[in-house]
Amino acid sequence: VAVNDFRRHNRQHDRIGAKVKIFKFLKIVISSFLIAALLLFTIASIRTLSLDVNVGLQLARWEKTNNLSLVIDHHQREELLANLKEAIRIPTVSFSEKESNTTALLQFDRLLRKVFSSSLVHHELVANYSHLFWVQGSQHDLVPYLLLAHIDVVPASEADGWEAPPFSAQEIDGFIYGRGTIDDKSPVMGILQALEYLLKKGYAPRRGFYIGLGHDEEVSGFKGALNIVRIMKQRGVQLSFVLDEGLAVLDGVISGLQGPAALIGISEKGSATVKLSVSMVPGHSSMPPRETTIGILAAAVKRLEDNPMPRLFGHGPERETFEHLAQNFIMSNLWLFAPLLGRILERKPDTNAFVRTTTAVTMFNAGVKVLDLIQSTVGDQRVKIELVDGFDPLPVSSADEKSFGFQIIKKTVLDMFPTVTVAPGICIGNTDSRHFKDLTNDIYRFAPIWFKPGDAQRFHGINERISKKNYEELVVFYFSLIQNCDIQKLPEPHSSVHEL
Repeated sequence: VAVNDFRRHNRQHDRIGAKVKIFKFLKIVISSFLIAALLLFTIASIRTLSLDVNVGLQLARWEKTNNLSLVIDHHQREELLANLKEAIRIPTVSFSEKESNTTALLQFDRLLRKVFSSSLVHHELVANYSHLFWVQGSQHDLVPYLLLAHIDVVPASEADGWEAPPFSAQEIDGFIYGRGTIDDKSPVMGILQALEYLLKKGYAPRRGFYIGLGHDEEVSGFKGALNIVRIMKQRGVQLSFVLDEGLAVLDGVISGLQGPAALIGISEKGSATVKLSVSMVPGHSSMPPRETTIGILAAAVKRLEDNPMPRLFGHGPERETFEHLAQNFIMSNLWLFAPLLGRILERKPDTNAFVRTTTAVTMFNAGVKVLDLIQSTVGDQRVKIELVDGFDPLPVSSADEKSFGFQIIKKTVLDMFPTVTVAPGICIGNTDSRHFKDLTNDIYRFAPIWFKPGDAQRFHGINERISKKNYEELVVFYFSLIQNCDIQKLPEPHSSVHEL
């Protein structure tokens, strides 16, 4: 009995000892977890409080260039608005790569020559309807840059539900309505108007620059932009940077962001047009097979819709975008919260395109390397998948403190709009600026057009419009940008860790 009691006592002691060890182990694990969580929270909090991406630019000592200021008087305002309206009224529509309104393009040529003409600027016609301007600088050792825009627009019909006819340039509540007001005749006219004002004031640029106006951007730019590139290559031109349309100033569009943000596109997504087809032995509709070609194809499309491309948020330039826009705990610490934010962004069509390659029923917007993924998602060998055309994503342009083009654009924005947050971004659409990648390492896609909630749907949609005030801001932006480009080099960056 004594022996049994002793054994029971030992077993009980062992059980208690085991429980104590487990308790100590759990205590160590929980304590370690809490310490790690506290450490992560401290690091994240410090980063949130210290991150200010605009401060370095404001503190940097920029070379004094004695910039001219532009104050637009009543007469000039009436004139520049009249010129924009006349440009909008010309229906320079691109219907396809083979069909465009050439009569309208010739009419637009006459408008450009009426609005802008200077013996100080070399102007030549390219591919019958596109335009290339060369403004020579006084310092030939400074590498030139290119301001790019396009003349053509996508089709529009009043029957689609426009508040004003799409080629009427009608004014409603301070806005000018019409196809091309955003994409892309405001930059076309704004750039030329700004240059005209500079030349009238006797300004002589130090850094030479080009202005390229393509006539078929909406159908890939294979005639306009490509021929402009060909001419520049023949002349041995290399560019410091290219500035084209693309992103804008977003005000109230990005959830969690207090105040507007100017996004400067540093790359754009690739694109692929993919054809899905099914071939089967034909039969009479009175004796249909269990699966028809239409049913098989419909099932394939449904599988593509139900199984979106992988979410890749945090692995590309979009990470830098949200870190620049960081104004709250989560956005300041994407190194920790990228998966969580990615799940939030994918819920809305407007932001889903930021986190993955998107798929549409009639067009698969993807890089040409995703065909295998489409095939595996469809999972049906009877469905033939063919690449019609496409191209991979564009190289990512520089956006650091040593990036001349990015910092000049950023300075110009902040000089005009000091409270705006400036950040690099990625274009989810495409422009013909991609054709210039052999002439420069840095292509930027931005115009200071203000987008409020709902305005993104006007792009290529109904009721495209721009406010008269915003168009005037475009003119002032390019007026200042040209002068800001005339510095010899960027200032030395400020010593702050988060300076630019």
